[in-house]
Amino acid sequence: MAAPNASPPRPIRGLVGYARVSTEDQATDAQVDELHAAGCRTIHREHGSGASRARPVLARLMREIGAGDVLVVVRLDRLARSVSHLLSVIEDLETRGAHFRSLRDPIDTSTPQGMFSLQVLGAVAQLERALIAERTKAGMKAAMARGKLPGNPGLRERRPEAIRAASAARQQVYIGDLIASASTWLPTVQRMRPQHSWDDVVRVLNHQGQSWTIEKLRRAVHRLVREKIAAPELIKRSPRRPPQDRLMTLVAGIAIADPNLSLREIAAQLERMRERTPRGGRQWAASSVKALLDQARRLGLAVHDPASGP
Repeated sequence: MAAPNASPPRPIRGLVGYARVSTEDQATDAQVDELHAAGCRTIHREHGSGASRARPVLARLMREIGAGDVLVVVRLDRLARSVSHLLSVIEDLETRGAHFRSLRDPIDTSTPQGMFSLQVLGAVAQLERALIAERTKAGMKAAMARGKLPGNPGLRERRPEAIRAASAARQQVYIGDLIASASTWLPTVQRMRPQHSWDDVVRVLNHQGQSWTIEKLRRAVHRLVREKIAAPELIKRSPRRPPQDRLMTLVAGIAIADPNLSLREIAAQLERMRERTPRGGRQWAASSVKALLDQARRLGLAVHDPASGP
């Protein structure tokens, strides 16, 4: 019997398959056949190590999957490198209104039984992290008691091969983290670049609750372009604009980034960003914001018509 406050299950729109093998020598045919038999009309194939989150095909799939879709894999290890990684992917799917299903494991987030199995996995992941932390502390304590220094001996001795290996590992972690978080910041960058300066994009992102610097954002976007995950146009030089044009495109960018903002809320955000009004004032009126949005619409920008607000 369902709980009284349980929300009704979301309708399933389509089954989206994902098949992965670790090396180019391996084939995804067996997984593809099984996914087809399960009813998947669209199947994404990828060659990539399970130890890395840097998977362009999976990243693109996660950006494109929609509400009601179900991401289907043959086994859990085809998708995630760890329980924590699996839970992160499923959480991302949930925020998009999508489901997850593993054909050979009892995980189907569109059913109560599958959600229960997911909760068990979450508890296992928490215990796993606690045990790893405890073992690490115990190992370091025992090593120091024997007079050994913690850390990589090769790095302490500045061996070139150890430095190269550590650098490559850091780069893998970096690109993996970028891909995992791209859905929270890349859409705003895609809407604003290259029409807006990096400074404007950073200010919009940070007022959405993120923490970026210009250099950090530029480096992240350049890396995704190099990995062919983001379009090269994003890193082109932004055009010089008269102050009025810059304000118009900035206000339009804020409105497009969050269509739920009212005119007064956009005005308040501009004041927090310390943007001057077209006449040089510090306080923004809803009418000034509306005039800039009307100008943006006349130029063909797809801007909604926000309410004036309270």
